Amino acid sequence: MNILYNLLDNLNYLTIFILMTIESTFIPFPSEVVVPPAAYNAAAGELNIFLVVLFATIGADVGAAINYGLAYYLGRPVIYRFAESRLGRICLLNRHKIEMSEKFFSDHGMVATLVGRVLPGIRQLISIPAGLARMNFGKFILYTTIGAGCWNIILATMGWYLHSFVPKSQLSDKITEYSEYIKITIIAVLLLVIAYFTIKILIKRYGNTNKNK
Repeated sequence: MNILYNLLDNLNYLTIFILMTIESTFIPFPSEVVVPPAAYNAAAGELNIFLVVLFATIGADVGAAINYGLAYYLGRPVIYRFAESRLGRICLLNRHKIEMSEKFFSDHGMVATLVGRVLPGIRQLISIPAGLARMNFGKFILYTTIGAGCWNIILATMGWYLHSFVPKSQLSDKITEYSEYIKITIIAVLLLVIAYFTIKILIKRYGNTNKNK
């Protein structure tokens, strides 16, 4: 853990890449403690905001590819045994979380890899069912890059914005506060989108039913 704290205290493009690679695997480590502080430093002129997002996204891709590869080659029985093992519990994994990510992937198909990257509780695990389902790796990386890129842009925007009125000593608390707002907003927007398309499909089906009568 001391190594992680040292990396956080010395954020540069390499440490951003390393930490975001860790964050995107099954190891419990939030991206909120990496990208917003890095963007905060970028607003202060210490880093380039575009490179912060770029290296964060590349790291997310590498971490997701690790999860994908493990799931692809080890298979479902090994993954579930690991989730239920002591080490799995240390990594905050359990059978329910893996099942939940598999169900999300099953319900939403390949697009789940994109959408899942911005959902709390799903973001780090969505690459596992993609590997178990042997999803095309090119499409997996494409969707992961888009989803992770969008999430990193949101976090970077928050960090850049906080620099304008939050002193560094209060940054951690404000990131936690604003991260909760962001999570709630994202979930609300996705629910509205799902509701919109569900209603649209139902209206179309109802209209086709009436035409066939």
